[in-house]
Amino acid sequence: MAETEQRIDPDQYRVHPGGPVFLKKWSTNTTDGFEGEKSQAPELLARLNARLADLQQMLYAQAQHKMLIVLQGMDTSGKDGTIKHVFHTVNPLGVKVANFKRPNEVELAHDYLWRIHEHTPRNGRMVIWNRSHYEDVLVVRVHDLVPEKVWRRRFEHIRGFEQMLADEGTVVVKLFLHISKDEQKRRLQERLENPAKHWKFEHGDVSERAHWDAYTEAYEEAIAETATDKAPWYIIPSDRKWYRNLVVSQLLIDKLEALDMDYPDPIDGIDKIKLTD
Repeated sequence: MAETEQRIDPDQYRVHPGGPVFLKKWSTNTTDGFEGEKSQAPELLARLNARLADLQQMLYAQAQHKMLIVLQGMDTSGKDGTIKHVFHTVNPLGVKVANFKRPNEVELAHDYLWRIHEHTPRNGRMVIWNRSHYEDVLVVRVHDLVPEKVWRRRFEHIRGFEQMLADEGTVVVKLFLHISKDEQKRRLQERLENPAKHWKFEHGDVSERAHWDAYTEAYEEAIAETATDKAPWYIIPSDRKWYRNLVVSQLLIDKLEALDMDYPDPIDGIDKIKLTD
């Protein structure tokens, strides 16, 4: 960075329990004093990537803790890009990505958390959810797929579910990738104009954009209702992709360092083992 390297404080983006959430009050394009330093971002991200990889390896080796990262956001907010740039140095043996699409007939025949629970992390693992159980209080609300009394009581279910995960030793980190409506339009236009990105564009992107205000209201209530001490929400400014990646990386590093992990003790007598030809 500059002469004295700044350290991002991800806690400034944490939603504290007990109050309403108004997304308009949360900036989508702040860079926390890093404005003009975009050119230095790759170097810093590389160092953060290396540290995250070290901590993830220790998590895997110790096998006493587990981490669940929930990624939510409007279309084009950068869920795939966050996974690509933040986690590209970690060991895939200890990391899994679960991408939740429209439920199939078997999943619909069960309770809405059934398909989710099997993808929670085991000891030593990190699991990233690209969309999640929150779709069952977002999409279903916006498109009136279930009655309000059904999706509204799910807030209590979700709080209980996430509390159970935390009580069982899971570090739960929920990230809302916050972009502006103008930035979404720019990214959708880029997908239309760039042949290399045509595969990303779907007709539903346009129709869903028309529900921007309804999704905003749904996210505000969902975040406010489920932000807890054990399963906190972070509203990550995401108009600038490079800054989004730095914030998410530093946040996960802070969470893992707080576990005060170490590698397991070596087997007895390892210092006396001699290899022969």
